[in-house]
Amino acid sequence: MDHRSPTKILVVGAGELGLSVIRALAARSDPMGARLTALLRPEASSPSLARRALLAELARLKVATVYADIAGTSASALGEVFRPFQTVVNCTGFVGGPGTQLKLTAAALEAGVARYVPWQFGVDYDAIETGSGGGIFDEQIAVRALLRAQQRTRWTIVSTGMFTSFLFEPAFGVANLQEMSVHALGSWDTRVTVTTPRDIGTLTADILFTHPAGTDEIYFTAGETLSYGRLADLVEQALHTTVKRKEWTIESLRHALAQQPDDVMRKYRLAFAEEGGVAWDMDSTYNARHGIPTEDVAAFLRGRTLAA
Repeated sequence: MDHRSPTKILVVGAGELGLSVIRALAARSDPMGARLTALLRPEASSPSLARRALLAELARLKVATVYADIAGTSASALGEVFRPFQTVVNCTGFVGGPGTQLKLTAAALEAGVARYVPWQFGVDYDAIETGSGGGIFDEQIAVRALLRAQQRTRWTIVSTGMFTSFLFEPAFGVANLQEMSVHALGSWDTRVTVTTPRDIGTLTADILFTHPAGTDEIYFTAGETLSYGRLADLVEQALHTTVKRKEWTIESLRHALAQQPDDVMRKYRLAFAEEGGVAWDMDSTYNARHGIPTEDVAAFLRGRTLAA
């Protein structure tokens, strides 16, 4: 498929990431002759205010809508939904539970779409061993194997690291701005790569509209790659105060997971402490090579403190 030709693009999901991708694609779709559609959950009988606001924004952006219950629909049926589109961008995450990403990938392959962007907006799964972090990334590793086992559908992977906001998710426990605390996963020198959903949307749109789909490619992005020690310093600078610092060693995180082996957050903590595949140098990123500015952690924190 020539990347300059008109194409029908389906974005699966319109949550935080999906809406960022939709906005970025919509901003460039008219000159490129692209037509955008969003796949949403079926409408409730009485849509919420948030739902009505979403539909109004999609209409303003000239984005069409289709509906499907991903969790309750088979891969074959989803494939029929995907079939009219040349490009499918999967932004739905794990809302459908275990097996969702494999099902969506199987649907894209069954539909024979020309280009598929799987939900791989995270770490470098090629550098992760099966079973790492309590197996939290095993399905993603399996998705890559499924894509590589075929040649009909070209795929584009955008590796973004952790969403920047997830560093500050209280349940994750790394940087808790309410408790004024920062925990290091593994050590204070352990590094992590982060990118905001808004930047992911911008970079994904740029990749799709400027690079043809003739080959399978993995692109790396980053708002910043930093150590947990650097994160603690940035939090202190942004809040003008001293934060409580505590190191969670790999040994302690493995012990904690063994106590509650089904705890998803404990799995994530261990996976990001082990560092393999969760951090890469800024110079190697798509945004650095193409001179596209992204938001670093300091800028993200300034935005949060101004909004508070």
